[in-house]
Amino acid sequence: MDSKKDFSIVCLSRKKGDAEQYDSCSECGLKFSCSPVLTDDRKNIYQVTITNIGTEDFNGVIHVKVQVKAANPKFFMPGYMYDRNTADMPSSGRKAFPRLKAGASNMPESSFFMTRSDRLAEPISLIYDNGTITGISAAPVISGKDDSFIQFCGFSCCLEEDGNSSVGYTLGYENAPWLFVQTATVRDREPLSDKTTFKLSAGGRYSFDLTVYCYLGEDERAIYPAIEDCYFRYHERPRTIAGMNAPKALEMLCSAIRDYAWLDDEKIYTGFVYDRADGPSYNRIPSISWTNGLVVAVPMLIWANRTGDDRARSQSLAFMEQTVKSAYNPSSGLLYESMENGHPSVRGWWYNGMHSGGHSSYINGQAIYYLLQAYCDEKENRGVVHEDWLRLAGTVIERINREINTDYEYPFSMSEKTGAGMEYDSMGSAWCIAATAKYEQVTDDRGYMDLLRRSEEHYFNAFVKKVECYGGPLDTDKAVDSEGVLSYIRAVRIMHELTGENDLLDHLRDALYYEFTFKLGYNTHVLVRPLSEIHWSSCGGSITSVANPHIHPMSSTVISEMRYYLRFREDQYVKNRMEDTIGWSLQTFNTRDGEYGYGRVGWMSERFCFCEGLLTEKYPDGEPASTWFALMPWASGSIIEGLL
Repeated sequence: MDSKKDFSIVCLSRKKGDAEQYDSCSECGLKFSCSPVLTDDRKNIYQVTITNIGTEDFNGVIHVKVQVKAANPKFFMPGYMYDRNTADMPSSGRKAFPRLKAGASNMPESSFFMTRSDRLAEPISLIYDNGTITGISAAPVISGKDDSFIQFCGFSCCLEEDGNSSVGYTLGYENAPWLFVQTATVRDREPLSDKTTFKLSAGGRYSFDLTVYCYLGEDERAIYPAIEDCYFRYHERPRTIAGMNAPKALEMLCSAIRDYAWLDDEKIYTGFVYDRADGPSYNRIPSISWTNGLVVAVPMLIWANRTGDDRARSQSLAFMEQTVKSAYNPSSGLLYESMENGHPSVRGWWYNGMHSGGHSSYINGQAIYYLLQAYCDEKENRGVVHEDWLRLAGTVIERINREINTDYEYPFSMSEKTGAGMEYDSMGSAWCIAATAKYEQVTDDRGYMDLLRRSEEHYFNAFVKKVECYGGPLDTDKAVDSEGVLSYIRAVRIMHELTGENDLLDHLRDALYYEFTFKLGYNTHVLVRPLSEIHWSSCGGSITSVANPHIHPMSSTVISEMRYYLRFREDQYVKNRMEDTIGWSLQTFNTRDGEYGYGRVGWMSERFCFCEGLLTEKYPDGEPASTWFALMPWASGSIIEGLL
């Protein structure tokens, strides 16, 4: 392994109204000084002072960069950049998200990116290269003496063709060369404005602490100590709501789904419920799982069995019975994922975003996993054995395990006609490991165990170990995400329950640490209502992916896996992250009618805009909104599952 790399710290600046090029600070009448105040094995903390020695006030952006020579740098900006964001892989070009490539300048590929600080889950930007971590971290915002908000800061990464690479921190900020609002909405770099710039009067001085990381590490997972250190430095707890606890939250969330989201004539849960003046309206978006279906029905069933709510129980059972009877495709041996013109279909709302169409292993694997969860709960808590559920699960499990390839990876998509694997290379297919492991546990069989162990090892080495899990959500063109690893986390937990093998706990830890890179560790300064009005907290919520820059609640579903890990190992970092996730989950739905600008008590959407991303919902007057104005049962189901 190499020794630590040499790094240099440089300071550049650009005034409002100037060209896009950054020059030395002296060109703008500024003096930069950097004095070490603390050094340990992994980091140096400096006091940086910027002094305006000119005769004019400064109004612009100051860019402090840590530069290194790197042969094969991989960049990590939590929630925003992982390696190159698959820029070194083929892309359909249909979904736009930041892709880092030396010498490139055609959207969405660029040799550099700058972004406002709140787009990152933690205020840190890192490089991994040849056994060394180099990185930079500082406060995400400039605050007044009373902790009042003054100004956003920013972070950057840059990949040069000559082997020079850098990560940076800015006073003031830019979204450059583009601002990715969503994959279909990308805005060009804007001129500096008073909203984005840092101001320093003539003769003025500004000082701040800057942390520079430089230490050795065997592989990409070496970024985790720096992210953990940054987390504890800037951590803020999510808000608490007086009197709120898990039982009360569950009652609110479950009652709302039972009373407003169940369509009895069709025996389905609707995807969206809108609270209109003339009554509720619905967007059904049928799906057996993922964004609807079993991810709602099963948590609802478990809650109903615990509380004795017969109406909620009958609803969830009606949906599951209908799914078991109608979703099976005998030609493929798999489950139809959706409905089209009243008939089972593979053409869900996500279909046109797929590369090869066909059945989805994400949805099939997830559906079987949840069906088996329900089977266990019914058997253990109601004494009811649903043999037809178990038979269907066994049939689908057998089919998907026939399509595992020689890398021991399950297919991403499978033929509607034959069930044959058509496309691979996706973390989303790890739901097949979770489903198969759960089937082994339920049936007390070990027929698939050797295959499972080899498959788990593949997903670990190909995705988790590289800190680059992509291909979870079906609608993001295989962007790096936090969704896919949630299935792997479940799978590894079950496999450890079955075998007790210690390396599976190591893998569980690494998968949790990866998911935490998407989880906000502090509360961003939200400027857009309704989240800004109710003092909603981002801490504990996880960014969906590098393509969908909003928080949705799916990460709350693995609270029990965090708790499981802590049964075997003491880990304050995991404990804190678990507590953050629980706290976030208890404050992110309506506790009174209209609290989030819409709906009734217990209503919750999937979209929480903690930054500038996905601000596409509008108030009636055209003002942007920081959430979706709809009850979305799958989102509520994620919180219900986590709190149960």
